[in-house]
Amino acid sequence: MRWLLALLLVPSSLPAQGRPRARDLGVPFDGTPGPLDAITDVAGVTVGHSTIIRGQGKLVVGQGPVRTGVTAIFPRGATNGDPVFGGWFTLNGNGEMTGTTWLEESGFLAGPVMITNTHSVGVVRDAVIEWLVRKGFEFDWSLPVVAETWDGALNDINGFHVTKENAFAALDSARGGAVAEGNVGGGTGMICNQFKGGIGTASRRLPTTSGGYTVGVLVQCNYGSRARLSIAGVPVGQEIPDLLPCRDSIPGVARPGGARRCEDAERGSIIIVIATDAPLLPGLSRRGPARRIGRQSLR
Repeated sequence: MRWLLALLLVPSSLPAQGRPRARDLGVPFDGTPGPLDAITDVAGVTVGHSTIIRGQGKLVVGQGPVRTGVTAIFPRGATNGDPVFGGWFTLNGNGEMTGTTWLEESGFLAGPVMITNTHSVGVVRDAVIEWLVRKGFEFDWSLPVVAETWDGALNDINGFHVTKENAFAALDSARGGAVAEGNVGGGTGMICNQFKGGIGTASRRLPTTSGGYTVGVLVQCNYGSRARLSIAGVPVGQEIPDLLPCRDSIPGVARPGGARRCEDAERGSIIIVIATDAPLLPGLSRRGPARRIGRQSLR
């Protein structure tokens, strides 16, 4: 499994969807969220999406169906070019995230973090530089941060449907406030725990005794078998095997009709972008989440 973690350390987006969120349904998550329960609860952070949905039926490379897009996250908004402290961490496996060498060397993040599909990283990277030039930002060189997960199971990924105009649209639409989730932006063609995956976001306010800081996250999820899905400690995935899109290996559960095997269910990727107004330095930003994720992966 592939994990990528980008951290933005700072001092959309589209309107929120009509579906209720987990907390609205009474799921007992720990902690106290911010007012939006989104990464945009961290002051200055903005998010934008560009979603591409076209076509139905059998795959025809170059024509579709198309289920993909681009997501943009600005640490200080689209008009503020001041860098923020930042770091990144990869848990295991393989994944592409451009700009990480300079992020590691300098400890600074300048510009947005972009998320798209695996085969569109290059066009989105180039589009960010062009967008910055068009907007009048002054720099001698730019190394944008663009991360990917693979959406080829649902999207004509080899049709190269993401263009620089789609990247521009995500950048131009970045706003504060509620963040659209699910089947939007870079998450449009993703699968998570053998459900439809995509974009998710949340936030947590630390108590005043811990500084009263806000931590926000935005996740693009594209990994995992159904059996491993748990929510607030409840093994939800093991309770709903009848909705599996393919034949799984859950002990004692027979799949009717000779459904195809879920051969790659354990594989995949997740990108986690974390923003906070806590006064952390780049080294601290890398160490803390790395240790937490490392511990969780051993459970």
